[in-house]
Amino acid sequence: MKTIVLCGGKGTRLDRHGALIPKALFRIGTEPLILHLMRIYRTFGLTDFTLSLGYLADEFGKYFNQPVVSPGEVTGTSAIELDGGSNIDLELVDTGLETNTGGRVKKLESHVTEDTFCVTYGDGLADVDLSALIEFHRSHGKIATLTAVNPISNFGLLDLGNDGSVESFREKPKLKEWINGGFFVFERHIFSYLDDKCVLEKEPFERLAAEGELMAFRHDGFWKCMDTFKDNVELNEIWDAGAPWKVW
Repeated sequence: MKTIVLCGGKGTRLDRHGALIPKALFRIGTEPLILHLMRIYRTFGLTDFTLSLGYLADEFGKYFNQPVVSPGEVTGTSAIELDGGSNIDLELVDTGLETNTGGRVKKLESHVTEDTFCVTYGDGLADVDLSALIEFHRSHGKIATLTAVNPISNFGLLDLGNDGSVESFREKPKLKEWINGGFFVFERHIFSYLDDKCVLEKEPFERLAAEGELMAFRHDGFWKCMDTFKDNVELNEIWDAGAPWKVW
């Protein structure tokens, strides 16, 4: 099953730290985030990857020592050894500097040959049970499944009494609300909801939800995205302490 990883964003919230390095190549421990992510998928038997690139696309070509191709080209796939002689199939496709998330998926339509495929963001790590996610997707028969997660609050929360007294202070708790955590599973029919300019999380998802074709797989385990340089520092600290996403 194909897995598309969206790695084309400019990483503007990384400020100067993202000027020369794309987010997915920032290191967690001794290796870039993208290798952590692909190892998670490989653990569940998913070994066919297409990286959808844009900003600093050539840096991926340099790192993996293989060509970056245009959408529709199929000559860029190479076998990459992650570790221990276990290979993955990897292709690097430049889907455009300014292309939005939905457009990046749409431009890779010809690269998807099966009815069901995975998509995820290139800046998020989790201990998601991908086998259970795919099984859930197949069980409901809808076009699209996203993984819903409860994020950690960026701020400490106060519990206040009616008179304004501070009754308790919760330091960055896990929120009860659900957000889109990526780790998608799609049917090919999703391409009919996409165009080259669309934002996946806006009109396509809104339309799918309105038509009852979008389902959520609830994941209450570890999840964290690397949105800022501070997140990179925190992910490295979590890695050093024993990363929960290390399922391989």
